Amino acid sequence: MKIQAEISKPEYTTLNLGPTHPATHGIFQNVLKMDGEIIMDAQPTIGYIHRAFEKLAEHRPYNQITPITDRLNYCSSPINNIGWHMTVEKLAGIEIPKRVQYMRIIIMELARIADHLVCNSVVAVDTGAMTGFLYVFQHREKIYEIYEAICGARLTTNIGRIGGFERDFPQDAWDKLDALLIDLPRGLKEFENLVERNRIFMDRTINCGPISAERALEYSFTGPNLRAAGVDYDVRVMDPYCSYEEFDFIIPVGTQGDTYDRFMVREREMWESMSIIKQALAKLKNLEDKTTYHGNVPDFYLPPKEDVYNNMEALIYHFKIVMGEMDIPKGEVYHAVEGGNGELGFYLVSDGGRTPYRLHFRRPCYIYYQAYPEMIKGTMLSDAILTMSSMNVIAGELDA
Repeated sequence: MKIQAEISKPEYTTLNLGPTHPATHGIFQNVLKMDGEIIMDAQPTIGYIHRAFEKLAEHRPYNQITPITDRLNYCSSPINNIGWHMTVEKLAGIEIPKRVQYMRIIIMELARIADHLVCNSVVAVDTGAMTGFLYVFQHREKIYEIYEAICGARLTTNIGRIGGFERDFPQDAWDKLDALLIDLPRGLKEFENLVERNRIFMDRTINCGPISAERALEYSFTGPNLRAAGVDYDVRVMDPYCSYEEFDFIIPVGTQGDTYDRFMVREREMWESMSIIKQALAKLKNLEDKTTYHGNVPDFYLPPKEDVYNNMEALIYHFKIVMGEMDIPKGEVYHAVEGGNGELGFYLVSDGGRTPYRLHFRRPCYIYYQAYPEMIKGTMLSDAILTMSSMNVIAGELDA
């Protein structure tokens, strides 16, 4: 009888998924307890690329923190940048002209499209559909060319400034944007025709990694992952910024909270982002102001170079701005934007010094990754990979 008991006792295998693995889409680890190909338990491990962003930011002047926010969700870094700028503006009580607000909306929605293109095309790859990934990346490249025309950078853009933008958009950027709005709908439709009703794709993604609306709220989900579960929460609507309340757009929601719903929500959001960009362009054309690209904030904008080279006061002011020796009011603010993955928040405490007294980034990836073990228990290993890619876990946002 003892021998029989030992034979029937289940044997489990420990599998390290990550921290460096082509299927993890980032530098993080999951220690899986496996019964064959079935996941019995999972233990996530993060921190492999922890860079102490918050502590670094507390030792930098306010205008030098943007390169740090670049490296949170690097698939949509302009949203991070502009969210940080608006946080400082909220603390300092800075008013932003309408033209600048509409320009910011255009940049943020372009970033959202770029982020969703990466996520959804990778979901397709993880089901075996490489072609769609190659199709849509040409459109992501065109978005990066628009970034490059505006600020000279592509991935980590350092785009914008506290108060607005460092310069007006060149005509080349507007031309590239017009071309994108013609080409992208055709490319997106082609991608959808390849995968949305594809039997293999549907079989692999429907009922894969589901989470209920109640459980998602308990984990503090936001963004596409929460909306896929059926909750229509979007920061742009619930707490509008940059005049989003003037725009007409739909919040796509799912029902099952599974991989297919997460894919479809992001897919529909890209169409809504294109609509928002077109509305912003129309509003810009109707404005009398055709030249303003920043608010009246001389404390954050360098004097003209001609003045700096020929005027002592301008030279002094130039160095004061560069070194962050500007007056910042004491206070405590929280500001959030709708990032590519959900509510991206900035909790800022100022003691009036040249650097933040305390700064905390609310990274949506860090919040919803906690649910990942629960979502993959009892599923197959291949489904766990799909669930991870559909959640769009970005390691740079996970490990601040």
